[in-house]
Amino acid sequence: MSGRLGVSGPSGEGSWRFTAPTTAPSVPGLRHAVRELLERRPAPVPEDVLQGALLILSELVTNAVQHAALLSPEITVEVALGGGWLRLAVEDGHPYRPKALAAEPFREHTGGRGLLLVKALTAEAGGRCDVEQTDAGGKVIWAALPLRPSAADAGEPGSR
Repeated sequence: MSGRLGVSGPSGEGSWRFTAPTTAPSVPGLRHAVRELLERRPAPVPEDVLQGALLILSELVTNAVQHAALLSPEITVEVALGGGWLRLAVEDGHPYRPKALAAEPFREHTGGRGLLLVKALTAEAGGRCDVEQTDAGGKVIWAALPLRPSAADAGEPGSR
């Protein structure tokens, strides 16, 4: 796993990129790297936002490992802090744009609910998430969470 730091000012704002192979060990590895990054910021990320972000990251990376590895041997995770928002994005080279599967009561599922969980966690926090095509033909799935409840009202986190 490799990381590249972005610009960071005294407030701790900036963006950072990590690349990793599209394999199962990358899930805890990227989660640990992002946790360490966010815990070391001069302006700490609130614990509830941090925990939600790490769960979202785990789900997005797991989805990439399970569904994109065949066409995308590597994934990129971007973490951005700015304007009262934390934005996480996972990019892979697979062209398929996933859809959140609806929960079906009384039906046993062994998976397929990761994006639904990401959307629910993001909405509960007052954030946004989306899936976008990349110029290279892959996709990036991103979620932006407000660092403070009032940040959701202050402006949009912006997409790529």
